[in-house]
Amino acid sequence: MFNLVQRYSSVLATLLVASVVLYAPQAVAHDRARALERKVQELENMLRAVQSELQQVKADSRAETERAIQAQDAAIQARDTAIQAKEQATAATESIGLISDRVDRKNRMLTFRGGFTHAMVPRDGSSIRSDVAPVGAQDRADTNGWYVGAALDWSLTRDAWGMMPGAQIYAELMFEYKNFSDRVLGNALANNPTILAGGALNPRSVTVSQFTLTAAPKIKFMEGSKLRPWVIPMGLAMHVVSPTTESITYLVPGVMFGAGIDYNIWKDFFIGIDGRYQLTAGKSDGVKVDGMTAGGYIGIGF
Repeated sequence: MFNLVQRYSSVLATLLVASVVLYAPQAVAHDRARALERKVQELENMLRAVQSELQQVKADSRAETERAIQAQDAAIQARDTAIQAKEQATAATESIGLISDRVDRKNRMLTFRGGFTHAMVPRDGSSIRSDVAPVGAQDRADTNGWYVGAALDWSLTRDAWGMMPGAQIYAELMFEYKNFSDRVLGNALANNPTILAGGALNPRSVTVSQFTLTAAPKIKFMEGSKLRPWVIPMGLAMHVVSPTTESITYLVPGVMFGAGIDYNIWKDFFIGIDGRYQLTAGKSDGVKVDGMTAGGYIGIGF
């Protein structure tokens, strides 16, 4: 029995040693395989992280590139806009005819006028020649005389509201005093004492004069030049006559036409000549005040 047990023990020991010898290499290989698998997994994770960072870098680089392109486009557009604005400014400067010796453009001008005046019809009146009171000297003034006055020009548009480039339109307000004589002999109403009261013929001197107020559009050509012709196509005129008419009327309405030329002599100072014609509708209570003026003026632009 003991021998049998010993024999079985020897067999078992032999089998155990054989199993260990056979199994040991397989276990070591399995552990190595698992370690290699873990390293591969770690490498894959690292590769994914690197790929993610690379994609982020690419995205950031793409965004920076797009921003740089947009900034470049904006700079090019701003440059083109500046060039276009400069070209437009140059064209505008050339269109208004700016030259080295041109006059600074002024919107207003104050002028002082004077010269010769002529009445189309000799003046009658309440205290000179009169059909109503045909007593006394019955004298008349000459049809020629002198005038002084002033005017204010106010610019409305530089190109006739786009219809006439270079034609500047002004609103003119003008007044003038005309004197035809201050030595006209008066009739019975201007006699000292009056003949109507039995006095002897002793006529007083009567001043025959006229005050004119006009408002009119004035068209000046050649805007930007030193020499500028102008015309007044038609304006409103109000005349105050002295002495009054035989019906004691002193206010006579009418129209006025004119033409002239300005010249800039220095800085804001101008000289000019003009001619104007005053027209009324027939006689006003026996008095006709149609006439003309011709003279010169000095202007100050402001």
